[in-house]
Amino acid sequence: MVITFLHIISHHIKIRVLKRQTVRSGETISRVLHTVLASVLKLHPILFRKPEPIQDNSTDDRWKWFKGCLGALDGTYIKVNVAAIDKPRYRTRKNEIATNVLGVCTPNMQFIYVLPGWEGSAADGRILRDAISRRNGLNVPQGCYYLCDAGYTNGEGFLAPYRGQRYHLNDWREGHHLPPSIFQHETFSS
Repeated sequence: MVITFLHIISHHIKIRVLKRQTVRSGETISRVLHTVLASVLKLHPILFRKPEPIQDNSTDDRWKWFKGCLGALDGTYIKVNVAAIDKPRYRTRKNEIATNVLGVCTPNMQFIYVLPGWEGSAADGRILRDAISRRNGLNVPQGCYYLCDAGYTNGEGFLAPYRGQRYHLNDWREGHHLPPSIFQHETFSS
C-alpha cells in the first residue's frame, strides 16, 4: 500500500494508469491511496514539529545571533508532469515545468510547515501570503520570526537579508565564529 502511495505521489501517476500497470480496479487503487494518506495525516503531530524560538542563552554559534527566531523558510521547485495547456503556468524562470513548494524548518532542520501545489511561475512572496492567510496555515507567534531569503520582504514575523550586503558561506564554515555582518551595524533590530 505504501509503495503504491509513494509511486503515485512521486511520479505523478494517474490512478487509471496505475490501474492498467497493476491489473487492479480504480476503486482499489483509490482506496489504497486514501488509506495511506489518512495514516500520514494522523502522523502529523509526530512528523511536523512545533517551533521553539532561539533562547537568549543559546550557545550555538550559528543561531545565537537570532534571538526569538523559529527557523527558516524557502521555496523549492519539484519537477512535475502537467497537461500541455497548463505548462505556461508551471514554467519556472529556468524554463522547467515544476511546482513551487514552500518549506519551513526549525534550526535543527525539522519540518514545521509545508505548502505544496503552487505553479512554478508563482512568486515566493505570493505563496507565503497564501500560507499565512489559510485557516490552518503558517502561524508566527508574537515576538518571533522566521529567516527567509531575498525573495521575501521584511515584515512582522519575517527577516530577510539586509539589502546591499553580501553574505559569504565562508563566514559560517566550521572554525569561523564571526557574526553575520548585519549584526555589526547598530541600527539592526528584529
